[in-house]
Amino acid sequence: MVPNKLIILTVAATFAVAAAVLAGESKLPPATEKQNITYATDIKPIFDASCVKCHSGDKAKARLHMDTREGVLKGTNHGKVVTPGDPDKSLLVKAVAHLTKDPEAWMPPLHNKAGIKPLTQAEIELITAWIKQGAN
Repeated sequence: MVPNKLIILTVAATFAVAAAVLAGESKLPPATEKQNITYATDIKPIFDASCVKCHSGDKAKARLHMDTREGVLKGTNHGKVVTPGDPDKSLLVKAVAHLTKDPEAWMPPLHNKAGIKPLTQAEIELITAWIKQGAN
């Protein structure tokens, strides 16, 4: 009878861990309380420091141009990365917050050649709010 209890506890623990992982993956960072966020004033400086080295010019990775608002809204060769008004549907937020299931999609990549550090919580919250406010 003891082995059955052990099996039940093991299965229960496995499901609890899986549920916690899934809950953590789907939880987006909160949006900052700042209002009237614009690409030019608030977001471009973040992207200039952390994104445009790889995502601009003729050889932009994934053909995503983050040096202009239009380029960000256009997205990649695989589709849009920002859904204005809906950060939950915006891959950009999940990528910079490292919430995608695939660590290869985390931006900036953890071990990038340029030595660019992950975005801060404040920067992620600003990007989330920018998208929530319509990505203007």
